[in-house]
Formats: sequence, C-alpha cells, structure tokens
Amino acid sequence: MKRFLVLAVAMIGLVLAGPRATAQNSGIDGKWHFVLDTPGGDREMDANFAVDGDGKVTGKFGETDVAGTFKNGEMNLDFEMTSEESGETSHLKLAGKVDDTAALTGTWEFSEYSGTFKAMRPKPADPGKQVSAAAD
Repeated sequence: MKRFLVLAVAMIGLVLAGPRATAQNSGIDGKWHFVLDTPGGDREMDANFAVDGDGKVTGKFGETDVAGTFKNGEMNLDFEMTSEESGETSHLKLAGKVDDTAALTGTWEFSEYSGTFKAMRPKPADPGKQVSAAAD
C-alpha cells in the first residue's frame, strides 16, 4: 500500500509538472526566420531553438550555437558569434517576447551596434510545388 501511495504521488507530480514545462517552452521552441533592422539594412537569419523545462535555451542562430533563457514569456539570449560581413567577433544579445500575432519581437545588440528584430515561424513548404518540381 505504501509503495502504491509513493507511486501515485510521483505520477501526480509528473502530470502537474508536464503542462508547466510545456507552457514554459512552447513560446519559442522550433524554427524561426529573423529579420534584424540594422544601420546597413535588413539582415535575415534562420534560427532553431530548444527550451528545456528550466527555461534554458539551446540551438542555432545561423551556424552559431545559442545560449540563454526563456522564462515568464521573455527570451534573453547572449552568445558569441562572428559577423560574416565584417569578420568581427562579439556577443550577440537578443531580448524579446512572442507578441499577439505569434511573432517574436525585440531588440538586438552586437558590438557597438543595436536595433530591433522581428522573427516569424517559417511557412511550411507547399507539397504541390514539390511534386510538380520533381515531375519536371
């Protein structure tokens, strides 16, 4: 009987913790297409994020490894990367939130530069176009 109670309490804990972990990371998990507003014009970059139950963010921003957090609906990333254009290496800081349109919006900082960004989920590929392209 005691073993059953311990097992039941553990199962209830897992059931209650599951939705919290999912709600925490569901905001930015997955693929994104970023458009950074820079002094030299828009810069586009694809990213893929994974968020664990504690809010730790890992993944890729282009080819660069990501580090940061997503907690209480706020993303804060800070990781070192090298600009392909200038060859400069510095920390890229991205801070943002998912807005009402499901876009990720916020600010970025790199070296002495800064600006805003907007990221959207990539649209799924049109299966009809893939089939017709393969038939050509």
